[in-house]
Amino acid sequence: MLEVKHVTKYYGDFLAVDDLSFSVAPGEIFGLLGVNGAGKTTTFRMIMGLLDVTKGSITLDGKPIDYSVTDQIGFLTEERSLLTKLTVKEQAIFYGRLKGMTESQILKRLDELLEKFGIQEYKEKKIKELSKGNQQKIQFITAILNKPKLLILDEPFSGLDPFNVELFKQEITEMSKEGSMIIFSSHRMEHVELFCKKLVIIMHGKTVLGGNLNDIKEQFRKKNIFVKGDITKEELLKIKGVLEVVEHASEYEVKIDSIEVAEDVFKEVCKHKHIMKFAVEEPSLNEIFISKVGESYDK
Repeated sequence: MLEVKHVTKYYGDFLAVDDLSFSVAPGEIFGLLGVNGAGKTTTFRMIMGLLDVTKGSITLDGKPIDYSVTDQIGFLTEERSLLTKLTVKEQAIFYGRLKGMTESQILKRLDELLEKFGIQEYKEKKIKELSKGNQQKIQFITAILNKPKLLILDEPFSGLDPFNVELFKQEITEMSKEGSMIIFSSHRMEHVELFCKKLVIIMHGKTVLGGNLNDIKEQFRKKNIFVKGDITKEELLKIKGVLEVVEHASEYEVKIDSIEVAEDVFKEVCKHKHIMKFAVEEPSLNEIFISKVGESYDK
């Protein structure tokens, strides 16, 4: 288990991370979210042992993270970190050796992953000759060559088309089933919702929301109602507690300030004869994220 306990990090007088705590269990995909500058990168670097914590502790299976355990960690950075003059094979050998693998182990694993991602023909090609999407595949492959116990993924789907996003998703899910601890960070909230049952949202290095995603959605209380039929936008807006009505192609999305308002909306909708849809849905993680980050700006 990865445990981050009351971690604080200062750069001189600048507070980058403020009393951050969370844990990631084997087989768990955990979301670490925040806007640019929130403290995510600093947190990743502390987890990997690249930066010392100012206060608090970070442990992997009960032990402090140092060079004796970094072989068990994989990291896919948001920025490209490939050596573009090397071939894919040379790149893999370089990173694999840093993780304590033998060349035969590296090449066997590389062949497996190149086949899985459908890019076997690029093995002897230089990185700079590949498209951005295929470079992202190679970066991901080098991050998981050693089948890491802990895998940190920072914007893993950057530059990928939907087909390749699906390939990445399958591999990430497979790794979690095999027991890897995975920290997933993305600005695409729909991707986070696909994977993460637990998450933390940080702002200015401090937690503004954290816990089980289902519990967070339940506690958030605000719900969206989708209505399709002969009721008008003006009629919906007159209902007390309706915050906004968004008109889509063939239906209305009704935003309400609490779940109790749903009953009033339902009563009004029932006055109409031609209603084809009435569905109460939970808020998206994107709405929750914007709400919490927005609140933190106001403080």
